[in-house]
Formats: sequence, structure tokens, C-alpha cells
Amino acid sequence: MRPVLVYTASRIGLFIVTMGLLYLLGLQNIFLLLLASFFVSGFASLVVLSKQRDAMSTRLSNKINRPKPHDD
Repeated sequence: MRPVLVYTASRIGLFIVTMGLLYLLGLQNIFLLLLASFFVSGFASLVVLSKQRDAMSTRLSNKINRPKPHDD
């Protein structure tokens, strides 16, 4: 479960950092700040968090494809 937590925490952190930077750059309207932060951090995560996303995907795939124990 660790890759999932790392990726999720990284996405949240990237969103917060993006929101802080946009605020410092002068975006004061809270709705626009949240909307812009959502889109900018989303695009940035495609590049910055690719390794974490791949690790999470592998972990989830392995967990889903694991054979189920049979009750006898």
C-alpha cells in the first residue's frame, strides 16, 4: 500500500505548493486559485510524478490480479 500513499501524498503536496505559488503571484480570488491550482498541479504531476504513478499502478495491478484463495 506504500506506493499508493506516496503518490497520494505527493499529489496533495504538489497541489498545496502550486496553490501557494499562485497566491504569491497575485491570484487572490479563492475560486480561481483552487481551479488554477487543480489544473496546474494536474499537468505538473504528469511529468514530475511519473515514477510514483507507475509504482502505484504496478502495486494495484498485482493486488487485483492475485489469485483468490479457494474455500474447500
